[in-house]
Amino acid sequence: MLQSEDKPRGKETMMIKRLLTTLTLTVTVTLAGNFTLKSSDLMGQLTKVQEFDGFGCTGKNTSPQLQWEGAPEGTKSFAVTMYDPDAPTGSGWWHWIVVNIPAKVHQIDTGASSKEMPKGVIEVQNDYGNPGFGGACPPKGDKPHRYIFTVYALDVEKLPVKESTNAPIVGFQINAHTLGKASLISYYGR
Repeated sequence: MLQSEDKPRGKETMMIKRLLTTLTLTVTVTLAGNFTLKSSDLMGQLTKVQEFDGFGCTGKNTSPQLQWEGAPEGTKSFAVTMYDPDAPTGSGWWHWIVVNIPAKVHQIDTGASSKEMPKGVIEVQNDYGNPGFGGACPPKGDKPHRYIFTVYALDVEKLPVKESTNAPIVGFQINAHTLGKASLISYYGR
Protein backbone atom coordinates (compact mmCIF):
# COMPACT_ATOMS: atom_id res chain seq x y z
CA MET A 1 0.00 0.00 0.00
CA LEU A 2 1.15 3.53 -0.72
CA GLN A 3 1.75 5.75 2.23
CA SER A 4 0.55 9.33 1.91
CA GLU A 5 4.08 10.54 1.10
CA ASP A 6 4.39 7.84 -1.63
CA LYS A 7 1.29 8.88 -3.59
CA PRO A 8 2.00 10.19 -7.09
CA ARG A 9 1.62 13.92 -7.36
CA GLY A 10 -0.07 16.00 -10.10
CA LYS A 11 2.53 15.65 -12.89
CA GLU A 12 3.29 12.03 -12.02
CA THR A 13 -0.43 11.16 -12.06
CA MET A 14 -0.88 12.81 -15.49
CA MET A 15 2.15 10.95 -16.87
CA ILE A 16 0.78 7.61 -15.62
CA LYS A 17 -2.65 8.35 -17.14
CA ARG A 18 -1.06 9.31 -20.49
CA LEU A 19 1.05 6.16 -20.49
CA LEU A 20 -1.99 3.96 -19.79
CA THR A 21 -4.00 5.74 -22.51
CA THR A 22 -1.14 5.30 -25.00
CA LEU A 23 -0.83 1.61 -24.15
CA THR A 24 -4.59 1.11 -24.55
CA LEU A 25 -4.65 2.86 -27.94
CA THR A 26 -1.62 0.87 -29.14
CA VAL A 27 -3.25 -2.43 -28.22
CA THR A 28 -6.51 -1.42 -29.93
CA VAL A 29 -4.76 -0.40 -33.16
CA THR A 30 -2.59 -3.53 -33.16
CA LEU A 31 -5.64 -5.80 -32.78
CA ALA A 32 -7.70 -3.95 -35.39
CA GLY A 33 -5.02 -3.62 -38.07
CA ASN A 34 -6.24 -3.95 -41.65
CA PHE A 35 -8.38 -7.04 -41.11
CA THR A 36 -11.59 -6.55 -43.12
CA LEU A 37 -14.68 -8.55 -44.04
CA LYS A 38 -16.70 -7.95 -47.23
CA SER A 39 -19.58 -9.58 -49.09
CA SER A 40 -20.86 -9.26 -52.64
CA ASP A 41 -24.23 -10.64 -51.42
CA LEU A 42 -24.80 -8.33 -48.45
CA MET A 43 -25.31 -4.67 -49.23
CA GLY A 44 -26.53 -3.63 -45.80
CA GLN A 45 -29.79 -5.52 -46.22
CA LEU A 46 -30.49 -9.25 -46.28
CA THR A 47 -32.96 -10.53 -48.88
CA LYS A 48 -35.34 -13.49 -49.30
CA VAL A 49 -32.27 -15.39 -50.50
CA GLN A 50 -30.77 -15.28 -46.97
CA GLU A 51 -34.16 -15.67 -45.21
CA PHE A 52 -34.77 -18.95 -43.36
CA ASP A 53 -37.20 -21.53 -44.76
CA GLY A 54 -39.21 -22.49 -41.67
CA PHE A 55 -40.51 -20.93 -38.42
CA GLY A 56 -43.05 -19.06 -40.58
CA CYS A 57 -40.43 -17.78 -43.02
CA THR A 58 -40.31 -18.83 -46.68
CA GLY A 59 -36.86 -17.78 -47.88
CA LYS A 60 -34.20 -19.71 -49.75
CA ASN A 61 -31.92 -20.10 -46.69
CA THR A 62 -28.78 -19.53 -48.78
CA SER A 63 -25.56 -18.61 -47.00
CA PRO A 64 -23.95 -15.41 -48.33
CA GLN A 65 -20.58 -14.96 -49.98
CA LEU A 66 -17.99 -13.64 -47.54
CA GLN A 67 -14.36 -12.69 -48.12
CA TRP A 68 -11.70 -11.32 -45.82
CA GLU A 69 -8.20 -9.94 -46.01
CA GLY A 70 -5.49 -8.50 -43.80
CA ALA A 71 -5.52 -11.23 -41.16
CA PRO A 72 -3.05 -10.75 -38.31
CA GLU A 73 0.33 -12.44 -38.43
CA GLY A 74 0.27 -15.85 -36.80
CA THR A 75 -3.24 -16.73 -37.98
CA LYS A 76 -3.60 -20.53 -38.14
CA SER A 77 -7.34 -20.76 -38.94
CA PHE A 78 -10.54 -18.76 -39.16
CA ALA A 79 -14.03 -18.95 -37.70
CA VAL A 80 -17.15 -17.23 -39.06
CA THR A 81 -20.35 -16.42 -37.18
CA MET A 82 -23.71 -14.82 -37.92
CA TYR A 83 -25.50 -13.51 -34.84
CA ASP A 84 -28.77 -11.65 -34.27
CA PRO A 85 -28.58 -9.64 -31.02
CA ASP A 86 -32.16 -8.39 -31.53
CA ALA A 87 -33.86 -11.81 -31.39
CA PRO A 88 -36.56 -11.84 -28.69
CA THR A 89 -34.84 -14.57 -26.66
CA GLY A 90 -33.00 -12.55 -24.04
CA SER A 91 -29.71 -13.91 -25.38
CA GLY A 92 -29.81 -13.30 -29.15
CA TRP A 93 -29.76 -15.97 -31.86
CA TRP A 94 -26.84 -17.82 -33.45
CA HIS A 95 -27.62 -18.30 -37.15
CA TRP A 96 -24.26 -19.66 -38.29
CA ILE A 97 -21.05 -20.81 -36.66
CA VAL A 98 -18.22 -22.12 -38.83
CA VAL A 99 -14.87 -23.17 -37.36
CA ASN A 100 -11.56 -24.71 -38.46
CA ILE A 101 -11.42 -22.80 -41.75
CA PRO A 102 -7.81 -23.26 -42.96
CA ALA A 103 -5.57 -20.17 -42.84
CA LYS A 104 -5.07 -20.29 -46.62
CA VAL A 105 -8.85 -19.84 -47.20
CA HIS A 106 -10.05 -16.23 -47.41
CA GLN A 107 -13.53 -16.66 -48.87
CA ILE A 108 -16.75 -18.61 -48.49
CA ASP A 109 -18.84 -18.75 -51.66
CA THR A 110 -22.58 -18.09 -51.92
CA GLY A 111 -24.50 -21.21 -50.87
CA ALA A 112 -21.40 -23.04 -49.61
CA SER A 113 -22.95 -23.92 -46.24
CA SER A 114 -23.31 -27.67 -45.79
CA LYS A 115 -22.19 -28.27 -49.41
CA GLU A 116 -18.88 -26.80 -50.51
CA MET A 117 -16.91 -26.02 -47.36
CA PRO A 118 -13.19 -26.82 -47.34
CA LYS A 119 -12.14 -30.19 -45.88
CA GLY A 120 -12.01 -30.20 -42.08
CA VAL A 121 -14.39 -27.26 -41.62
CA ILE A 122 -17.09 -27.77 -39.00
CA GLU A 123 -20.46 -26.03 -39.18
CA VAL A 124 -21.78 -26.06 -35.64
CA GLN A 125 -25.44 -26.49 -34.75
CA ASN A 126 -27.24 -23.15 -34.96
CA ASP A 127 -30.10 -22.00 -32.72
CA TYR A 128 -32.63 -23.58 -35.11
CA GLY A 129 -31.11 -26.90 -34.05
CA ASN A 130 -29.37 -27.65 -37.36
CA PRO A 131 -25.71 -27.55 -38.37
CA GLY A 132 -24.91 -24.97 -41.02
CA PHE A 133 -26.48 -21.71 -42.09
CA GLY A 134 -29.87 -20.76 -40.69
CA GLY A 135 -31.13 -17.60 -42.36
CA ALA A 136 -32.85 -14.56 -40.91
CA CYS A 137 -36.41 -14.97 -39.63
CA PRO A 138 -37.34 -12.07 -37.37
CA PRO A 139 -40.90 -11.97 -36.04
CA LYS A 140 -43.34 -10.13 -38.33
CA GLY A 141 -43.79 -6.53 -37.24
CA ASP A 142 -40.49 -6.30 -35.33
CA LYS A 143 -38.17 -3.49 -36.29
CA PRO A 144 -35.47 -4.78 -38.66
CA HIS A 145 -33.01 -6.99 -36.80
CA ARG A 146 -29.23 -6.63 -36.99
CA TYR A 147 -27.34 -9.62 -38.36
CA ILE A 148 -23.68 -9.42 -37.42
CA PHE A 149 -21.30 -11.43 -39.59
CA THR A 150 -17.86 -11.81 -38.01
CA VAL A 151 -14.69 -13.53 -39.16
CA TYR A 152 -12.18 -14.38 -36.43
CA ALA A 153 -8.47 -14.97 -37.03
CA LEU A 154 -7.43 -17.73 -34.62
CA ASP A 155 -4.08 -18.83 -33.19
CA VAL A 156 -4.86 -22.57 -33.52
CA GLU A 157 -5.51 -24.78 -36.56
CA LYS A 158 -8.42 -26.63 -34.94
CA LEU A 159 -10.78 -25.79 -32.12
CA PRO A 160 -11.75 -28.69 -29.80
CA VAL A 161 -15.42 -28.64 -30.78
CA LYS A 162 -17.88 -30.86 -32.65
CA GLU A 163 -20.91 -30.15 -34.81
CA SER A 164 -23.10 -30.74 -31.74
CA THR A 165 -21.15 -28.45 -29.36
CA ASN A 166 -23.44 -25.67 -28.12
CA ALA A 167 -22.90 -22.07 -29.23
CA PRO A 168 -21.69 -20.65 -25.87
CA ILE A 169 -18.92 -23.27 -25.64
CA VAL A 170 -17.89 -22.65 -29.24
CA GLY A 171 -17.96 -18.89 -28.59
CA PHE A 172 -15.73 -19.38 -25.56
CA GLN A 173 -13.24 -21.38 -27.63
CA ILE A 174 -13.28 -18.82 -30.44
CA ASN A 175 -12.72 -15.90 -28.07
CA ALA A 176 -9.94 -17.72 -26.21
CA HIS A 177 -7.97 -18.05 -29.47
CA THR A 178 -8.80 -14.80 -31.30
CA LEU A 179 -5.91 -12.77 -32.73
CA GLY A 180 -8.23 -10.34 -34.51
CA LYS A 181 -11.74 -10.06 -35.91
CA ALA A 182 -13.65 -8.17 -38.56
CA SER A 183 -17.43 -7.72 -38.80
CA LEU A 184 -20.14 -6.39 -41.04
CA ILE A 185 -23.79 -5.78 -40.18
CA SER A 186 -26.84 -6.34 -42.37
CA TYR A 187 -30.48 -5.73 -41.48
CA TYR A 188 -33.68 -7.65 -42.13
CA GLY A 189 -37.33 -7.20 -41.16
CA ARG A 190 -40.62 -8.81 -42.22
